[in-house]
Amino acid sequence: MSTETQRWAVVTGASAGIGAATARTLADAGFHVVLGARRTDRLSALAEEVGGTALPLDVTDQESVTAFAERVPRCDVLVNNAGGAKGLAKVVEADEDDWRWMWETNVLGTLRLTRALLPKLVESGDGHVVTVTSVAADEVYDNGSGYTSAKHAQSALHRTLRGEHLGEPVRFTEVVPGLVETEFSEVRFGGDKERAAAVYQGLTPLTGEDVADVIGFAVTRPAHVNLDRIVVKPRDQHSATRAHRR
Repeated sequence: MSTETQRWAVVTGASAGIGAATARTLADAGFHVVLGARRTDRLSALAEEVGGTALPLDVTDQESVTAFAERVPRCDVLVNNAGGAKGLAKVVEADEDDWRWMWETNVLGTLRLTRALLPKLVESGDGHVVTVTSVAADEVYDNGSGYTSAKHAQSALHRTLRGEHLGEPVRFTEVVPGLVETEFSEVRFGGDKERAAAVYQGLTPLTGEDVADVIGFAVTRPAHVNLDRIVVKPRDQHSATRAHRR
């Protein structure tokens, strides 16, 4: 397929987990994938594997986002995947730096990338914005207010775009995962691998590939089909706070 006709997909947070799996899935579906993340060493190897383009990206830095967007010549699909959680503190013990990082990454990061690439998405004639939120966008739980509030806001931002761009050639899909075994919990617990592993003990969580399959399905539907919101959880999980563990 020539580069003039091949569709381009941008994936943020593409160095691991859901982002890396999504890059592979979209490459298999025929997209030229632009991978963005801070860990460029991982990106380069993955880009070579999928025949894509690796570009440094820090979604918390507007200059980085601007430079990244300027180097993307075409954008048919944007997957806002960069995000994460830090800590599990009660509100009265909240660490403002952790909150700042979660809001900058999940909310403002999604705002910056979407705002920067929307003109190219619309120009493509069939653009598609996929935002990966979380069941934490629907629920709250003790000690999780920093993350749940950020994910609620990210979801509100994404759903607002659906109305603001109604009638334009761009679709909006929110993918809402439950428990996914990636580096997420390790980041949340400051690198504590043992504590992170305990989150998934006794049940079978989703994998990054499971969520990537959902994203790949959504962006390959006919242009008139918009999958507004897809909630995907392990069979063992009922809600953010309730799961069956063996």
